[in-house]
Amino acid sequence: MKWLDGLEETACNGLRDCNTHRLRWVVGLETGTQTGGLTNWSSSKPKPHCYITVMGLVYQRLFTRWFEMSGYLWLYQYRFIDIPWNSAAAWWAGFLAADFVYYWFHRASHEVSVIWAWHQVHHSHEDYNVSVALRQSMFQRLCAIGYYQPMALLGVPLPAICVHFHLNLLVQFIIHTEMIGKCGPLEWFINTPSHHRVHHGANKYCLDKNYGGFLIIWDRLFGTFAAEKDDEEIVYGLVDQPQASGILYLQFFYIRNVIKKARNQETWGNTLRSLMYGPGWSPGSPRLGDPDTFTDVKAPRAKYDPYLPVWNKGYIFIHYLITLLLQQVLTFNLKSYTLGTAFMMFGFILVSICNISSMYDYWMFAGVVEVVRCALYIMYARTTPITGFPTIDTFLLVCFFVSMVVWTFKSMLVTHDSTKSLKFL
Repeated sequence: MKWLDGLEETACNGLRDCNTHRLRWVVGLETGTQTGGLTNWSSSKPKPHCYITVMGLVYQRLFTRWFEMSGYLWLYQYRFIDIPWNSAAAWWAGFLAADFVYYWFHRASHEVSVIWAWHQVHHSHEDYNVSVALRQSMFQRLCAIGYYQPMALLGVPLPAICVHFHLNLLVQFIIHTEMIGKCGPLEWFINTPSHHRVHHGANKYCLDKNYGGFLIIWDRLFGTFAAEKDDEEIVYGLVDQPQASGILYLQFFYIRNVIKKARNQETWGNTLRSLMYGPGWSPGSPRLGDPDTFTDVKAPRAKYDPYLPVWNKGYIFIHYLITLLLQQVLTFNLKSYTLGTAFMMFGFILVSICNISSMYDYWMFAGVVEVVRCALYIMYARTTPITGFPTIDTFLLVCFFVSMVVWTFKSMLVTHDSTKSLKFL
């Protein structure tokens, strides 16, 4: 159907534009330079968690949205109810449907171990500010496929779902902050910053609470609500906080723990429960585990803050910006690239983000990988324009050449301390 093709193209363009603006925002947010009163950093040094932000935005959005929207459009042809897309009913239905489904998927992300293994990336940051809203797993969206699609059978038009889904995400900028206190009567039905601070807490009373997106009424209805306590400081992060900043480690360490836990079970039933029940479950306990056995995290808790020389931080920040630029080039030229070129850029961006973030954890092979990464870029970019702007392409070539020379000498002259923790995988 022509109108379905047009609707799909419109939705794809809208999602691309929305994600593009969010990526432009994150440059300011992650470096502490964005103004507007919602950031609470005390300095402008680059943060290691910014690399997770780019990874989540690029890979989970770019390569899962097509599957979600195509499936939604296919099911929409068999809808039980026909709601005109330009009617008020369609947009109110989209608002309630998007928020209701978000609640249940978000709840599953905490209460099903194999989904929590990906969602924990969003919760592993030990600070609480607006950039945490963009700190996402590479693969969590794959777990969401199938949650929103049934709304198509109820006649909710795709544009209404797309718009309200992204408005829901934009609300996350507001609620991920410590600068806004309690909001009076709004606390009863809106998911306020106070409610979401509880959701991100590692304190025992905060666990498995306040899953709502825009509305908090679902938590009140289904028994997952908890109010913020004035007499107990919230500790952010995971209960067992990983002491690492490397991308691959933070993305995959928990799924490794889930698999290990499943393999250690004595029965097939318990193996399945360890995968599908909550992360706190153990044999003989309730589905989400026994709260009496959970660690009661209290403030203050020391944060993981690895030391790096100033030059190394500057190097990481520059190459983070370069990688962000390459991601934008990939996004805007995806339709014109061959499949091989697209996957080559995808792989280069992936290796770049992983390697520069591993420097925070003193990964012993980071220097060698950096030499190879820079050399590969130079070999390709010498004959193939990357951005289409000669001045920028020349600057990038010079930057990668200097970087290759620096890390070649560093790799030859520096003996790594064998006592450093090696957290790459």
